Amino acid sequence: MKTVIKSLSMVLLAAMLVGCNASKRVIYDFNKNEAVKQILTDGQIRIKPNDRLTVVVSSQNPELAAPFNTSTSLNSLAMNPMTVSAASTTAALQVRTVDDKGMLELPIIGKIECAGKTRSELANDIAKKIIDGGYISDALVNIQFADMKFFVLGEVARPGQFDITRDRVTVLEALAMAGDMTIFGNRSNVAVIRRNQDKSYEVFELNFLEGGQMDSPAFFLQQGDVVYVQPNRYKAATSEINQNRTFWLSIVSTLITATSLVLTIVNFAQRQH
Repeated sequence: MKTVIKSLSMVLLAAMLVGCNASKRVIYDFNKNEAVKQILTDGQIRIKPNDRLTVVVSSQNPELAAPFNTSTSLNSLAMNPMTVSAASTTAALQVRTVDDKGMLELPIIGKIECAGKTRSELANDIAKKIIDGGYISDALVNIQFADMKFFVLGEVARPGQFDITRDRVTVLEALAMAGDMTIFGNRSNVAVIRRNQDKSYEVFELNFLEGGQMDSPAFFLQQGDVVYVQPNRYKAATSEINQNRTFWLSIVSTLITATSLVLTIVNFAQRQH
């Protein structure tokens, strides 16, 4: 009896150790001090050449702001009821594209440099230029991202492309939007693929089974980033087994078909004789 109890105890202990090791492979590891430190950093998405933006200038006097907006601009974007006109409420937003040199062409004030700036920084610069030029004393500028996306691929519940609507998007938020990693996702090797200004690509690897990932330059995503969750070794091995099984089943099926055909021909030839 003692031997049986001892054996059961060893089995339970082994199971607990395996469970602990398994949990370490799927539980994210964070350091609270790192999290607090990261909140204090910037991490905001900064405008790049070829980005598409909506720029809406508003004022308490809509007539003064009208020349700075095309006929399709929507003054109500600023959510200021004093700037809403009947014509603007039914119009679509005007999308403007940053040129290859990082400049944005605007009515009246012309080109303004915007590459490397955040939305709020660019809005403040445009408003200052309008006010300093004596056009509007109370100019308000609202800028929104248009067609900015990031992509999540690999072992996630819902891979696909996602719109950037906020100034900050972390890789964890991106994974959450994609339904989180599946049980087959390799949490020790999540890649973020980023295209640089010179059109070269840079790959960052994040290991969420260890601390320190919030210090990575890829923790905060940029427009166009691709997050790729690699399959773990269990999924890779299963896929390889399935592929081999399909291959051999195909060969066996072909051999059976060929054998059946040969037997049919032989039987037919024997009947003829």
